[in-house]
Amino acid sequence: MNVPTGNVPTGNVPAGNVPAGVDDAIALLRDADYLADRALATTIFLSLSLSRPLFLEGEAGVGKTEIAKVLAAALGRPLIRLQCYEGLDVASAVYEWNYSRQMIEIRMAEAGGEVDRARLSGDIFSRKFLVERPVLQALTSVEGKAPVLLIDELDRADEPFEAYLLEVLSDWQVTIPELGTIRAQAPPMVVITSNRTREIHDALKRRCFYHWVDYPDAERELAIVNLKAPHAALELRRQVVAFIQELRKRDLFKLPGIAETLDWSDALTQLDAVQLSQAVVDDTLGVLLKYQDDIEKIRGSAAAQLLAEIKADLAGGA
Repeated sequence: MNVPTGNVPTGNVPAGNVPAGVDDAIALLRDADYLADRALATTIFLSLSLSRPLFLEGEAGVGKTEIAKVLAAALGRPLIRLQCYEGLDVASAVYEWNYSRQMIEIRMAEAGGEVDRARLSGDIFSRKFLVERPVLQALTSVEGKAPVLLIDELDRADEPFEAYLLEVLSDWQVTIPELGTIRAQAPPMVVITSNRTREIHDALKRRCFYHWVDYPDAERELAIVNLKAPHAALELRRQVVAFIQELRKRDLFKLPGIAETLDWSDALTQLDAVQLSQAVVDDTLGVLLKYQDDIEKIRGSAAAQLLAEIKADLAGGA
């Protein structure tokens, strides 16, 4: 398996762990209970085959993070997750030194009469004092299995950290001044997600294969609900999907994703609902919508109208 960047090790995971084609990628994801469209499966297949990071953008709740979890489970690889946030730095994401242990080592050396400062410095800045954070863990993984490294919500991190990732994604290596360069023997499968709260720099995107994860259409969303929430009544599942599909056409601050669809199905089942009614919709909008302004737009007459429309459509299509 060839890696497209220079001076990068080619010892990736065994070829048998990588789908042989797009259809195999679809089947691999489906076997792990993830229903992907062909475009997404194609991007995943190419990312695995060519050892390129996978960059996933889309609204919150459409299943971006789940893709990394499913890939790790389906391929039998460990999952290492880095949750990004404002102020994330190298010490939290890549590595840091165990300063308390280093101080103990220095004091013990002084108490023992150690005077060779060069040897002491080399000792305290050795690997045994290095604390590996998610990025470095992904590069130094052993047991013959390159992990799946999930860099989740990169858009929440600051631009300097984004720039730091360029070395990692280009050459699968990290440079530590006191130790030198640590390079991966087997490049990890990297999945980067972004909710697009800010634009990610082109330099990083160029190193990745890109896919926009959109809301599913009605047919695929119903298939997902059938798979993930089979305990819900069949008519309720159909109405939930139809209601949310119409809801996404409204001018709301935050449209519900597939995660909210599944949460709502579970909540309605917990309430012993077998079909939607205006009362049950009004009472459970907080499961579906996360902003009060959105809830006020839908609650009451708007919900009643929406419900009447989707029930008429479902009855006509039955």
